[in-house]
Amino acid sequence: MNPAPNLVLIGPTGAGKTSLGRRAAERFGLAFVDLDQAIAERAGASVKAIFEHAGEAGFRQHESAALRDALAGDGQLVSTGAGAILDAGNRALMRERAFVVHLQVGVEAQIDRLARCANRPLLQQPDRDPVLREMARVRNPLYAETADLALPTDGLAPAEATARLIRLLARHWQRCESPA
Repeated sequence: MNPAPNLVLIGPTGAGKTSLGRRAAERFGLAFVDLDQAIAERAGASVKAIFEHAGEAGFRQHESAALRDALAGDGQLVSTGAGAILDAGNRALMRERAFVVHLQVGVEAQIDRLARCANRPLLQQPDRDPVLREMARVRNPLYAETADLALPTDGLAPAEATARLIRLLARHWQRCESPA
């Protein structure tokens, strides 16, 4: 068992962090935090608008602040954006304040899952394959470095992936309170 006060889901776009996160949070009695939604609420603007006005660097600043707020308490399940692990401070905070699960997905499955998705600023390209492959090249080692546990989601329906996630968490994670 690896005790931690919170859970964090990391992984590429389309891995299932939000859909699995909602279900797992309910199962374990945790507050669910979709980090992109929290960023938009804090900023009073959509993620797309933040990217347009502040660029990726500005968005990443919002992301780090929202992550710090989300992990300040106990009993949270935080679904991060795919790029949250790019910041070393974010990675350290996740490891310190949470049990981190890497939801893995291959580029081919991402392309299928994101075929009709138009709200991902970094994927607004006619050919997403090279963009997703470059993201995987840069980010996969960071996901692996940060995670306590990995779950491949390729070929799994959301219900099946959620069931596997819950079984793995029941075996490997124990919720604990932060020291006062």
